[in-house]
Amino acid sequence: MENITTKEFMLKKIRKALLEKRDNPYPNLEESNLYLPNEDPLEILFAEQLTAVNGNFIFCENSLDFIENILSLADKFRWRKIYCWEPALQEALKHYEFPFYQTDKDFEQAEVGITMCEALVARNGSVLLSNANGAGRRLSIFPHNHIVVAHSSQVVLDLKDGFRLLKEKYGTNLPSMISTVTGPSRTADIEKTLVLGAHGPKELFVFLVDDLY
Repeated sequence: MENITTKEFMLKKIRKALLEKRDNPYPNLEESNLYLPNEDPLEILFAEQLTAVNGNFIFCENSLDFIENILSLADKFRWRKIYCWEPALQEALKHYEFPFYQTDKDFEQAEVGITMCEALVARNGSVLLSNANGAGRRLSIFPHNHIVVAHSSQVVLDLKDGFRLLKEKYGTNLPSMISTVTGPSRTADIEKTLVLGAHGPKELFVFLVDDLY
């Protein structure tokens, strides 16, 4: 009997399997849909998926509605250290005399970071972010509470649609950091116990504003 090693034995089995003609049990796998067709408006689908992962969704008809809602949150949670570094958002907040920090003074005490986003992905309730705006990288990561402000035109179905918006906006000069946020930061590494805010904000608030300016 020929003596062969375990490795040689496995290689022979692999070669044999590759040479054999076998029918593909899933011939149309690549053509089949991973998700069921969506019939709901994208805003509703996003809100459902976001709340399912412990995110908070607030719809606002206009900029006044946005300010009233954010004032209500600030009063409810007694926020004082609220930071916003994006010029467009700063103008809206200044217009209604909403108090906020427009520099990184005392940033180690930050309670809230307000940023815009690149897109809202309805399929899984994710927020597509980049560092190409005034908020950079820190404002969506360091404060315990992250507020995202978006427009209805930024709501897309899938992640690929979000990347399409990025390509239309930036062309070949894509931002160096592109990431998705799906609900508050979380981990279950220790004894499979879910802990929110382990590596970032404990709360995520997404404001969908029809008319911010």
